[in-house]
Amino acid sequence: MKAIILAAGVGKRLWEVTQHRPKCLIEIGGRSLLHRYLESLAAVGIRRADIVVGYKQEMIRAAVAADSCGVRVTFLVNEEFHRGSISSLWIARSAFDDDTIVMDADVLFHRDILRRLVASSFENALLMDETVTQTGEECMVVVAGGRVIALTKKMPDHYDYAGEGVGFLRVRHADTPWVVSSLRGCIETNMWQMEYEDALLEYFREVRVGHEKIGGLPWTEIDFVNDIKKAELEVLPRL
Repeated sequence: MKAIILAAGVGKRLWEVTQHRPKCLIEIGGRSLLHRYLESLAAVGIRRADIVVGYKQEMIRAAVAADSCGVRVTFLVNEEFHRGSISSLWIARSAFDDDTIVMDADVLFHRDILRRLVASSFENALLMDETVTQTGEECMVVVAGGRVIALTKKMPDHYDYAGEGVGFLRVRHADTPWVVSSLRGCIETNMWQMEYEDALLEYFREVRVGHEKIGGLPWTEIDFVNDIKKAELEVLPRL
């Protein structure tokens, strides 16, 4: 199993911080998010990662060169990093050469969250925080008929239950063509500004994707300055 880490974006909503460094290099408790990712990957037995870079990529390359935590890292360059995150996953489409964990690079998380996904009985799976209901910006894992039908901020009319997505997706190697096909359908219609989550509807339709509930384990996505404060004061002490 390997990881693909999406770390190319500018992080405009965090410009106060990201004008100086990529979002994945924000430090929480003296260590960057990226360093924590690499440590966690190594701890759960994943020793290979592709990192999609773009904005201030030289800083990410230098950080990995300084300490990769024993993970063998390859870089994929997204020259169109100002576009939606679909552009980064599209760049990485040829890197799905094994069972893969796709990871957004802006989450502070307890290591057991990643371990739960790696150990899941579902070969295709998402992580769901079932304690969270949507109030606005949350990207939700939506379940109907015992399977994930969407990963989105735009809730469908009918579903059984939902919870916030943590930002990690496990994909079985054999099911990679459905991921690529889903992305291609959006790329060919020039939908470059969309987030990759909304581009996966075909994949969810054709592949049975399960979910692992992680409610109670500490984590937070970092999109805004207030999220950094939350990470430092509420999440970090529980890691």
